[in-house]
Amino acid sequence: MSEGNLQIILTFVVYFTMMLGVGYIAWQRTHSSADYFLGGRSLGPWSAALSAGASDMSGWLLLGLPGYAFAAGFEAFWLAAGLLGGTWLNWLIVARRLRIYSVVADDSLTLPEYFANRFEDSKGLLQPVSAAFILVFFLFYTSSGLVAGGKLFESVFGIDYEWAVIIGMLSVISYTLFGGFLAVCWTDLIQGLLMAVALLIVPIAALEVSGGADRVFVEIRELNPELLNAFTTREGQALSWITIFSLLGWGLGYFGQPHILARFKAVQSASQLTLARRIAISWTAICMLGALLVGLAGIVYTERTGIQLDDPEAIFMLMVNTLFHPVLAGILLAAILAAIMSTADSQLLVCSTAFAEDFYRDIFRRNANAQEVLLVGRLAVVGIAVIATWLAMNPDSSVLGMVSYAWAGFGAAFGPALLLSLYWKRMTGVGAMAGIIAGAVTVLVWKPLSGGVFDLYEIVPGFLISLLICILFSLMSRQPSRDMIDCFEEVESRARSVSRYDDEEPSLS
Repeated sequence: MSEGNLQIILTFVVYFTMMLGVGYIAWQRTHSSADYFLGGRSLGPWSAALSAGASDMSGWLLLGLPGYAFAAGFEAFWLAAGLLGGTWLNWLIVARRLRIYSVVADDSLTLPEYFANRFEDSKGLLQPVSAAFILVFFLFYTSSGLVAGGKLFESVFGIDYEWAVIIGMLSVISYTLFGGFLAVCWTDLIQGLLMAVALLIVPIAALEVSGGADRVFVEIRELNPELLNAFTTREGQALSWITIFSLLGWGLGYFGQPHILARFKAVQSASQLTLARRIAISWTAICMLGALLVGLAGIVYTERTGIQLDDPEAIFMLMVNTLFHPVLAGILLAAILAAIMSTADSQLLVCSTAFAEDFYRDIFRRNANAQEVLLVGRLAVVGIAVIATWLAMNPDSSVLGMVSYAWAGFGAAFGPALLLSLYWKRMTGVGAMAGIIAGAVTVLVWKPLSGGVFDLYEIVPGFLISLLICILFSLMSRQPSRDMIDCFEEVESRARSVSRYDDEEPSLS
């Protein structure tokens, strides 16, 4: 083993030890299922903002997005624009109302529990059906993180891909298993800062060795001017409306991501969400711009050096390994590990929460105490991680491809139902159930189809169909009860009155 590799390994060990230390501190503060699954609603604005961002972006921010920009040029900016817009709207129109409503709706810990309490689901179907979709789609999402981890360890250390995936899985579950939500959010705060630093340093260094931004764009124009045209492919063909709407449509996914929505519910006070929103948007903009610049600078760098890159998603790792001293390279490569871990831990926790709270307690053991549910949740972390690891064993899997499937599933299934539940008093449980099923089924059916309109990213038709079905079935079903309407009006009143100086919490009555 070379001295450089040894230094990188030592950096990884130090980083991982820090994450375990954070997990241990969180474990000491985790005494109940409410602490484990939602951190006792104690997050501050910085933790909420960076945890939401880090758990959102995952390994695709440092692998998939730079790889897309490296392969397609300015076309990737449509994807970045959709994601930045979706992040902003999610914090602006969802965060405050969901924080208040989740407390008013019997202190709901999970998204399925919120739906069940919000719509007074007497038949007990809405919660387990929602949880089932969470488990299915999160298995693919978690697997994408393990694929990214496998590629990282294989590239840096030459470890066999299968063993690399297993190491990545063990790294994530080690602190998630014991520390729960607080461990996940505190480590996400550190990981989010590390990701931002990496995505500032790497493009700056890459542009510097390439002669500056102006020189990079001149050389790209000489290589292929179509790479600098956001309205054409690299082959010079005009981007279709289907492609543009598909890329912008990624922004629709934010309204239905359980691991991001959990941060809104866990913030200490609704009045802190304005500051959290500003932090989150700034972080997201910086990171995505950095990721795009890495890909663009990589085009020039590989052309100058003659390096052939079989996998575009490895461009960030290539730039780090060749431009930096091994110690600094280890820190920057740890940012990829941070991105992977910050999302995979959140996904595992949401899955275990759905299993323990929405299946085990809701269906099998309604009288289970908090400690029993906590134990089941921890066991679920291990079980779900094992299944996700098995799904990730294909080394040819695309990180961005796996993320896109799960992202569409959540966005189409839960996004319309959540938005309507927060803003439309006529919304009913029947409408929510029908919309959730319609959105998820549309994604599952649309995904394998191709040609013509079926080339449209499945989240767009899934979201629109789910929205339409939610409205139609709500109008066809019985009017909401007076209690539901009164609860809605109380939340609406409080959402409008909460200011940055008002820390009063809504009543649980």
